[in-house]
Formats: sequence, C-alpha cells, structure tokens
Amino acid sequence: MSELTHLTMAAALEGLKAKKFSSRELTDAYLAAMEKHRGLNAYITETPDKARSMAEAADQRRAKGEANGLMDGLPIGIKDLFCTEGVLTTAGSHILDGFKPTYESTVTANLWRHGAVMLGKLNMDEFAMGSSNETSYHGPATNPWKRRGSAQGGSDVKLVPGGSSGGSAAAVAARLAMAATGTDTGGSIRQPCAFTGTTGIKPTYGRCSRWGIVAFASSLDQAGPMARSVEDCAIMLNAMAGHDPKDSTSVDVAVPDFRKALTGDIRGLKVGIPKEYRLDGLSPEIAKLWDDGVAWLKAAGAEIKEINLPHTKYALPTYYIIAPAEASSNLARYDGVRFGLRVPGKTLDEMYELTRAAGFGKEVKRRVMIGTYVLSAGYYDAYYLKAQRLRALIARDFTEAFKDVDVILTPSTPSAAFGVDENSDDPIAMYLNDVFTVTVNLAGLPGISVPAGLDSQGLPLGLQLIGRAFDEETLFRVGQVVEKSANFTAVPAGY
Repeated sequence: MSELTHLTMAAALEGLKAKKFSSRELTDAYLAAMEKHRGLNAYITETPDKARSMAEAADQRRAKGEANGLMDGLPIGIKDLFCTEGVLTTAGSHILDGFKPTYESTVTANLWRHGAVMLGKLNMDEFAMGSSNETSYHGPATNPWKRRGSAQGGSDVKLVPGGSSGGSAAAVAARLAMAATGTDTGGSIRQPCAFTGTTGIKPTYGRCSRWGIVAFASSLDQAGPMARSVEDCAIMLNAMAGHDPKDSTSVDVAVPDFRKALTGDIRGLKVGIPKEYRLDGLSPEIAKLWDDGVAWLKAAGAEIKEINLPHTKYALPTYYIIAPAEASSNLARYDGVRFGLRVPGKTLDEMYELTRAAGFGKEVKRRVMIGTYVLSAGYYDAYYLKAQRLRALIARDFTEAFKDVDVILTPSTPSAAFGVDENSDDPIAMYLNDVFTVTVNLAGLPGISVPAGLDSQGLPLGLQLIGRAFDEETLFRVGQVVEKSANFTAVPAGY
C-alpha cells in the first residue's frame, strides 16, 4: 500500500481511471501512513470516517462513469484555518477550542465539488502567525527531513517544517496527504514548501475566495495549493479558484486551465533577477542555487535581465506594521461571547480579559499589541499610514519591472530548515525568514516555490518565481522547467 502514497496527483488520477486501485484503497493507504507517523504532529484533527465515506462516494461515481471532478477520489489535508462544516476548526489556537463551523469555506466547498477526499485538519502556527509552526497551541509539527551527519546536532535535532502552513508541508512531504491547502500572508505557503522539498503557489490576491478562512491580515491572506509537483499544484489551483460573490475581495476573472500552460517552452521569455535580493551575508549555498536556476532557465531559451526593486529593503518593516494592524482588528471578535473558549469573570470586561489572556498564545498577543499600538491615536500617521505608502511604492516597483520582464527568479528562503527552538526566543530572527516572500503579498502578486536542491546537510532548498497579477500560467510554465532541470527526486528518509 505504501507505493500508493508516493504517487503524484496526476499519476493517481490515471491509476483511478485505469481501475488499478480505488479511491478507498488510496485513502486507506494515507490513513495508515497518518497513523504510523503521528509523531510528526502534522494533523490536529483526523477524519478517517469522513475520508472513507467520501472515497467510497468517489468510487461509486467512477463506477457509474460520472467522475468528472478535477480531483475525484484524491485524499488531501486541509489547513486548520479553513472552516469545515461540522469538523473542529481551531486555527491552531486555544481560543477556538470546540468550534465546529455550521458552514463550509468556499475553497474547501470547491474542492469537495471536484471530488477531493478530506483526511483531516492540519497543524499550523496560531492564527497563521509564525514561520516555524512553533506557535501552534497543539504543539509544533515536525519536519520529516533530518540533517545529515553531526553538524549542528546532526540527525538528532528535530527541524521545523516552516510556517504558518507547517502541518500542510510536513504532511505532503511525509506522504501523509497527497496534497494540502495552505494560506500565504507573508510567505506561509512558499517558505514551508522550501523547507520540506515540496511545491506550493501563492496565487494572485483575489484568485481564491477568502470566505470561510479564519482571517489574519485581510489585505494579504490568500489560499493556495501545496503538493509534490508543479503539475499537481496546477490541478489543485484549478479546483480551488474562482469568483465568489460572498467575498468582496474575490476578483471576477476567468480561471484558465493551468495544466495546459505546462508546455515546457520558455524560449524568448524574459526572466528578471533583482539585485536587491542579493543580501549581505547571503548563504553561499543559496547564492549558488540561485545561479543554478539562472543557468537552467538560460539553457531553456529564456533571456536573463538584472532588474531593480529599490524599495525591497522596506518590505519587512512595512509588512510587520500592516499585518499586525489588520490582525488587531480581525482578532477583536474572539472575546468568549459567541464561540470558542470562555473564561468566566465577575464583569463582562473581566471575561474578555481572562478569555483572551488564556486563549491567545505569546506570538498572537505580541502581534495584537503591535497592531493596536500602530493604529492608536498619535501613531497611526507615523507608522500605519507610512507603511501603506511604502506598500504602494513596493507594488509600483513590480509594475515597472514587469514592463521589461515576464517573470522574476529569487530564492524562496534565506536558509534551509532550522531546529525546533533554535529561533523561538528571537522574534526578529524568525521574521527574517520572510525576507524573500513578503514583497509578493504586499503587491498582491502570485509566487511559486519549487524544490531545486539540497544543502550540505542534506536539507531541501527552494527557488521562487514571481509573476504578474493573474498570470499564474507563466509561473507554472517556468516552474515546471525549473522542476525538470533541478530533477529534485530526494525524499525524507523513512517516508
């Protein structure tokens, strides 16, 4: 059965069509893997009965010749930020203990309509606030990859899978889900994918509906797929995306067939290399991987051009003003009155205080306090308004760059996965993990991370491609060229 969990989505669809195995058999293989590797803590809630029921329904549709969904019969995991009707949804937080939504998020409803099978809800940083999955109330998820040898503790050190979609990345890498949903506010799909040797795309803001996704920063959050190949991400994004009248930020544009974009032909395409991303002290291994990516695309017929993104240096401080400000507003609803945790108090105000003190973790409290501060009287103009102006300048940098190039190539992360607890006491070091990814969210653009090599300790490294708004097709096309050139076939030992 274990060989079933190593199939890509595209290969599994062919196998199901040829009746080599059933969706129930495929699902049972994943449920067995989930049980075997619970030590990774990738799942918060497992839904085996629901998974088997959905798989059997998919098999019945196929038997009747009615299997026409893009993902019919494929078992996937769902990040615990997506509301799922009747299934516990905690956003990785104590404050949402016991919350079982009476409705389904638009993205998951789209996936079920396309026949996908739900294995369970995946671990994540609390309210998506984190770059390591260490802020989860349910404990950190563990990266299935191990360091080679004795350097920095060697294979005995547990590594983070990245965040906030760490459970999703760990599950896909460890073959505990065929694919998974993620959300990306400042890199929370691309960074964990780079850390775990998986592929993930943050689509253009507005491509996927945010309705039914627990909000962190409303102008930045975007759902996307995380899988084991560029083609699988293309399949899944087609199933997830589409206009939603229930979401005012959902854009009413046609969703193209992303798989058709996978032509492998990038001759004449112009690829931008931003000089501002060559940071002082950039790891030689990251720099070499970036150079390798340039060489691969050049060999495939692309034209390489150096570009300027002059306001890049302001991206991290801009992000860490805007995101906490929006979080401060969004998280005001968690007060113990309507749903989730309630800690009784003598007065209403005391109940609010006790509930939020007990329900929120340290990182969430930190960001809510920062956000409340920058929105307060006397500081709004000095911080929040200035950050919004810088955001506009960062977006304009990309607009100017895309007059000369079709896609931009950068590293996904400044390092490989680090150890659990290595950076947890240094929030600034943790925030720097997003240095290559936050610009994409601030500008509302699509970005994809593709695994492209291993570092000297045997850990995955990724390359990021950034595209024009609503031009995910070009990202998939170039991303598959990178994927084939890199020929990344490594898997974590034991999975």
